[in-house]
Amino acid sequence: MADPASYRPQTGEIPTNPGVYRFRDPHGRVIYVGKAKSLRSRLNSYFANPGGLLPKTYAMVHAASSVEWTVVGSELESLQLEYTWIKEFKPRFNVVFRDDKTYPYLAVTMGEKFPRVQVLRGERRKGTRYFGPYTAGAIRETMDTLLRVFPVRSCSPGVLKRAQASGRPCLLGYIDKCAAPCVGRVTPEEHRALAEDFCSFMGGEAKRFIGRLEKDMAAAVAELDYERAARVRDDIIALRKVFERNAVVLAEDTDADVFALHEDELEAAVQVFHVRGGRVRGQRGWVVEKVEDFTTPDLVEHLLQQVYGEEGETQGRLPREVLVPEEPSNAAELAQWLAGLRGAKVDIRVPRRGDKAALMSTVRENAEHALKLHKSRRAGDLTNRSLALQELQEALDLPVALLRIECFDISHVQGTNVVASMVVVEDGLPKKSDYRKFSITGAAAVDDTAAMHDVLTRRFRNYLQEKASQAEAAQLPGHQAALEAMAVASMQDTTTPAPRAKFAYPPNLVVVDGGKPQVNAAARALAELGIDDVYVVGLAKRLEEVWLPDSDFPVILPRTSEGLYLLQRIRDEAHRFAITFHRQKRGKAMTVSALDSVPGLGEAKRKALLAQFGSVRSIRTASAAELATAKGIGPSLADAIVSHFSNGAAASDAEAPSINMTTGEIIET
Repeated sequence: MADPASYRPQTGEIPTNPGVYRFRDPHGRVIYVGKAKSLRSRLNSYFANPGGLLPKTYAMVHAASSVEWTVVGSELESLQLEYTWIKEFKPRFNVVFRDDKTYPYLAVTMGEKFPRVQVLRGERRKGTRYFGPYTAGAIRETMDTLLRVFPVRSCSPGVLKRAQASGRPCLLGYIDKCAAPCVGRVTPEEHRALAEDFCSFMGGEAKRFIGRLEKDMAAAVAELDYERAARVRDDIIALRKVFERNAVVLAEDTDADVFALHEDELEAAVQVFHVRGGRVRGQRGWVVEKVEDFTTPDLVEHLLQQVYGEEGETQGRLPREVLVPEEPSNAAELAQWLAGLRGAKVDIRVPRRGDKAALMSTVRENAEHALKLHKSRRAGDLTNRSLALQELQEALDLPVALLRIECFDISHVQGTNVVASMVVVEDGLPKKSDYRKFSITGAAAVDDTAAMHDVLTRRFRNYLQEKASQAEAAQLPGHQAALEAMAVASMQDTTTPAPRAKFAYPPNLVVVDGGKPQVNAAARALAELGIDDVYVVGLAKRLEEVWLPDSDFPVILPRTSEGLYLLQRIRDEAHRFAITFHRQKRGKAMTVSALDSVPGLGEAKRKALLAQFGSVRSIRTASAAELATAKGIGPSLADAIVSHFSNGAAASDAEAPSINMTTGEIIET
């Protein structure tokens, strides 16, 4: 751990202007981003008395090795830049509200030709409208009920294509829960109108649709068309069932998000009720770990940044009112920022009395229960993870804490399609964004030890190259000015992701799937690169033995050891990831064509040739002039194709057509 005094800037060097600052670790990775009205006051608070900081802030300043800052013109600009950089760098010590992901959303893909209604979780997609969140059971029931009134497409793209090809709708089309635009029962415009009505109903215009259906039912009765009247009556009952499912809590013209928090010294739980048209349309929850000594206004500020700042999150969803437990210190700047996202005024208020205050109390009670449940569930997981990492460190006699572990596995079938996987675990939890896949060819594919040596060499050679590039960039004149320019650009454009180094952060421990030969090969690869601060072990499958480099005897961990369980989970995850990649590669290899090896001939041009000539055999016998008549094939490429086949590169294919080895289907004849 670094001493904060070793990189503390001189007080006179730090400006007193508002701005945004970044702490970086020894590998150049941004580990914390913050903003301040006065950069000098805020940064001095980290270094004046490090021993008096909160535990996580203490860990942050000791994990860092440098600090840099960017001056901005106003507090609003610092708010925007802080959010942009938190989203870009994802610093490990920043406050991150982790969505509990308990509640799915009802989504309508308005960006497609035939909009689709479906249940979605996770990241939001462009061109899709979201409603909710709901509980898992309620959302299925709501969707099933509404499809009888608004028969919007809900099938997958594969089902849609099959229906279009066969001219017959799927089952939902036959039971009148889909308007069947795939077979032309309705035009794309009529189907889109149905989807718009579906969205309008879910957006709070239920009474308009119910009133319209009541008039249709009365007209049907007047015409003595009792069958149609009965169908419309059933539709009215269905819509009322969905409409009345949400509790009436406020005036019907109220659109608001009601936030409440419950916190202790280390964590805070957040709950939000989405009120639309006076009814609670959904509920959502987060849990956050505190890093600095945040007050409730500070937490509210970061919460609103993250909830409404995500791309697509605010489209059609940001309400007129945002009700919070305490007003943030920069409420005016936040309101201005939110108004820019919504395109209209947004009020940030603290309800003091009346129905809104009563609802706030209910939301706060939900937050209290959520924090209790989170702590009871997490206690066992956190204890086991800490125990596993500690046991592993002690059993292997390692001098460093195992903050990051990487595991490598090789997968192949009798030496063909050799691939490798790298999985990453940080603080005992998988970090899937850092997983990597490797294709292994040539001499390295001879056996597992050669493949392991090749993979470790490539992984850490890339790390050394990226580390050297960062060091060179930091020494270039005008480096700070370049950072300032990047800051201005990132405030102006928050949609373009920044380039991210793939291997810039090294592990404390490397785990290889295998015994003594694989471990020695991995250790040799690190030694050849001059890396001596990364430790290597291997986990052999037969007896689950842990092997160390240049050791004649393995380390035997107890069968009930949490450290052994952790190694097994990492090894199994690396094996799963490698097998998945191997199957993908093997599947592609099974459908190869003689045209695949022609230089400069891509997929689109291969299809154009096959469409023009019908088969590979006809392409082989065609002249350069004939080949040039195909779409996208120029004279030089036509000559290259003729030269490729005349050299006999694919002579064996003249007798044997391309075959899918999985199904036995002839691909080209």
